[in-house]
Amino acid sequence: MSSGLTTANAAGALAVGSCAAYGYAYDYPTSDAAQAAAIEKCGSTCKKVVTTDKGCVALAVDGRQPCGPNGFANASRLGAAQNTALKYCYKFGGKDCVIRAWICDGRKS
Repeated sequence: MSSGLTTANAAGALAVGSCAAYGYAYDYPTSDAAQAAAIEKCGSTCKKVVTTDKGCVALAVDGRQPCGPNGFANASRLGAAQNTALKYCYKFGGKDCVIRAWICDGRKS
């Protein structure tokens, strides 16, 4: 007898590169697969990757200096990820930080 439930993929990643470049992936079966897809979408400038497992990730950049300071974070909720990414952007010298990208992946049932 089938329960009718399906297993959702729940790994996501946000690759961060220079000058506000980014790539993202979500709903992948593993963190490694999500990271590889995010880096491929971003290109050769992406050296940092933040991952999530059934949560959210966000990237903040200085809106006036996109090649300058940035911050990124993961959290169980979108607002927390965005707030933390903004906090890091300011901490690293940003003056006009804005959210550049975010993703949320599958939720725990």
